[in-house]
Amino acid sequence: MSAPVVVAGASLAGLRAAEQLRAAGWGGPVVLVGDEPHMPYNRPPLSKEVLAGKAPFESLALRPRAGVADVRWRLGTRVVAADLDRHTVELDDGGALTYAGLVVATGMRPRRLSCPGPVTGRHTVRTLTDARRLRDALTRPGRRVVVVGAGFIGCEVAATALAMGAAEVTVVDPLPLPMIGPLGELLARALLDRHERRGVRFALGAGVTAFEGDDRVTGVVLADGTAVPADVVVESVGSLANTEWLDGNGLDLTDGVRTDAQLRAGGRPDVVAVGDVARFPNARYDDVPRRVEHWSIPTDTAKHAAKVLAACLTGSDAALAAFAPLPTFWSDQHDFRLQSFGAPALGKDDVRILDGDLGGDVLAGYHRDGRLVGVVALGGRAVAAAAARHRAELLRLPVPAARP
Repeated sequence: MSAPVVVAGASLAGLRAAEQLRAAGWGGPVVLVGDEPHMPYNRPPLSKEVLAGKAPFESLALRPRAGVADVRWRLGTRVVAADLDRHTVELDDGGALTYAGLVVATGMRPRRLSCPGPVTGRHTVRTLTDARRLRDALTRPGRRVVVVGAGFIGCEVAATALAMGAAEVTVVDPLPLPMIGPLGELLARALLDRHERRGVRFALGAGVTAFEGDDRVTGVVLADGTAVPADVVVESVGSLANTEWLDGNGLDLTDGVRTDAQLRAGGRPDVVAVGDVARFPNARYDDVPRRVEHWSIPTDTAKHAAKVLAACLTGSDAALAAFAPLPTFWSDQHDFRLQSFGAPALGKDDVRILDGDLGGDVLAGYHRDGRLVGVVALGGRAVAAAAARHRAELLRLPVPAARP
């Protein structure tokens, strides 16, 4: 039997990579290795519908396409090391796999705070296990909840906890506004106003220095000395790339796996990276490699990387188009939605209101060098649909015909 393609990581990106390898013509063996015991599942609802009990955990399961019925699954197993010159990976159960091609899809893990204080009562939201534990904590009446981090997950969890009947919900962040990184000041301020009007409290501009309590958390101490009472703490302070297993192979692992314009890692034709662990240049915008943690990226990267890897393994010399995805994200918070197309973070210095107003439903356009590079809708379904109508304009941004 020929050596398989090993997909390191069995979440959405890994599953899509396996499916796309079959679609790209790779008929050889495929092995998916994942550290969780579950088959691939959809993560975004963990901080919203599933946490609130509006959708069962079982509803998250992703249904693999028929083309991957013959792939081998190694679940509950973690890849711990790799030798890219010898084409081998080592597993935490003591086993090893030799590969013909390697797909890096090991994703991210939550960053944790290193402040002194008790650990019990502190949560993250990344896996099914995380969501179950947090849901159990939030269903107890009268909970005082502190969410550390005002990004996507932090804002979603704050809204969900309030809807579940928490007595108090406070969001803490050293930055001056929630989600200011992806949204910029104008919409971040509008987002803050919407959360506060619905009862979420904010402590912005001050980080966490310690946790109070003996056996479990009873409060959060901020850098300005303020102590915020807490029965439940949710840490949503960013992510770390799961790349340690690739150490020693000469790859740039500064922030995820740096790839070339075809998603090849370190210039190796038989190693590609997909999903939010990949740091790649997007030909639609520029040649700066960036990681993108949006739901659309696992599928987009998997489709392109599979073609690249299949061409390498089959000896095809077919020209490949430049990789130029249009990033998409949405975030449901309270009774409104954030919907985005493109790369608004690249156009935060030139934000223009395209429709509506900041006090109600609003659609903002983000421009770089006078060109629209992203849109963000904040509000109900109508304004989200308006954002989608700008998708064609965003896709017209010139893209090079091909990349080497």
